[in-house]
Amino acid sequence: MKNNKILKLSDLLRKKMKKPAGQWQVWCKRPKTLAEKEMVIIGAILTQNTNWKNVNYALDNLKKADCLRLKSIFALGKENMPRLAELIRPAGFFNSKSKYLFEISKFFVEHGGVSTVARGELGTLREKLLSLRGVGPETADSILLYALGKPIFVIDEYTRRICLKYGISEEKDYHTLQKLFMENLPKEFGLFQDFHAFIVLAGQNKKNTDVF
Repeated sequence: MKNNKILKLSDLLRKKMKKPAGQWQVWCKRPKTLAEKEMVIIGAILTQNTNWKNVNYALDNLKKADCLRLKSIFALGKENMPRLAELIRPAGFFNSKSKYLFEISKFFVEHGGVSTVARGELGTLREKLLSLRGVGPETADSILLYALGKPIFVIDEYTRRICLKYGISEEKDYHTLQKLFMENLPKEFGLFQDFHAFIVLAGQNKKNTDVF
């Protein structure tokens, strides 16, 4: 492996934090129930451009409306899109995100559900997810990694910052940085899940980034 700093960072973050906390307790849970996988997919859309506190409010609204599953979101979207938008209002950009939620729920429902979709090949699945409205690389890879158990590393702003801080890379391009991480880590989706979660938690708490 070329960049030992990446593997060292993974090991040190794990030693420092022990296990993922907050939302990551569910996102990094192995194995997950079908309901938990679907909640990750929903959360991956809702968390765009907002914080997890706001996402939790939206998830609570969906739960109270008995709409925290992909089939129920798909059904509600077909029947009453404004209602779906109102339920997720706390997550912000609710008119756009309701459309994104509908599209991704439609994709999974029409392709046989999460378990069936998860059997697909990583590259093909990624292309299909990226073709959906509102799904960019970070969202697609979050779904692939945390919901479908595919070994692909998620890059976000916290990753870019910690790489710069510890001299791992000044690269900002998503795919270049993703390739760097995947070339320098064992190809294990569980490790990818935990490491990315630790990076985010470290980025949210400045003290946690002082690992070297």
